Amino acid sequence: MNQPTLPSLMGVFAHPDDESLLAGGVLAQHHAAGARTSVVTVTWAPTSQRAPELSDALAVLGAGSPRLLGYADARNPASTPIGAVRLVDAPLDEAVGRLVAHIREVRPDIVIGHDALGQLTGHPDHRRAHQITLLAVEAAALPHLYPDAGEPWQPAALYAATHSESVMGRLGPLLQSVGKTLLAVPDAYVTTSVDVSPWAAVKWEAICAHRSEVARPRPLPGLLARLPEPERNQIISTEYFTRLSPGPAPGDTHQLVA
Repeated sequence: MNQPTLPSLMGVFAHPDDESLLAGGVLAQHHAAGARTSVVTVTWAPTSQRAPELSDALAVLGAGSPRLLGYADARNPASTPIGAVRLVDAPLDEAVGRLVAHIREVRPDIVIGHDALGQLTGHPDHRRAHQITLLAVEAAALPHLYPDAGEPWQPAALYAATHSESVMGRLGPLLQSVGKTLLAVPDAYVTTSVDVSPWAAVKWEAICAHRSEVARPRPLPGLLARLPEPERNQIISTEYFTRLSPGPAPGDTHQLVA
């Protein structure tokens, strides 16, 4: 049986490992169906220790080579060479322009990013990446904005990866066990839930490629690594999204629609 044709995807996420945790399943799903996939990572430099891990994770997911904007992580000075500006301190116009250049080069049908809350724990880099992505998806289509960043391109849809209060399940207590405060969206905010269980093993392999995070006790990859496999698979086998533009999704609410 032929696999369905799926739209091309670009993920835009704040840190290495966000792509695997939040959208690894749909990235693997679309790659398996022959769609183009790519990931832009807003923080951490190509020379940092986590860049090779990101490269390994993207290879597992079939999402090409890393595309790093190179800003510093708000909470980790080791993320970039000395003197690099933190994402949260970077001029908004500059950061949007950098992302526009990638959107126009890749020309994705769908862009996936963070939600407005900042993904469960409200990390300031997540929130800033959400703002930048919203602006860049709109700006990429307008020829008078960032004219040196390539030919205009309008993605057909923008989705925010998210979690609602009712689907938090085991994930909530898991994060609270290490003192993290949870920020969940109302259930009505979730427009799309994707069953990625057929790609759960690939997603987990990609998460594990972020070795430095798996080795630490508080980050989510490390927490997941200490769970029994059935419990872990239950957490990672569904991915949730909110369609942000250009409006309500036509048709299927269990698949990303361009």
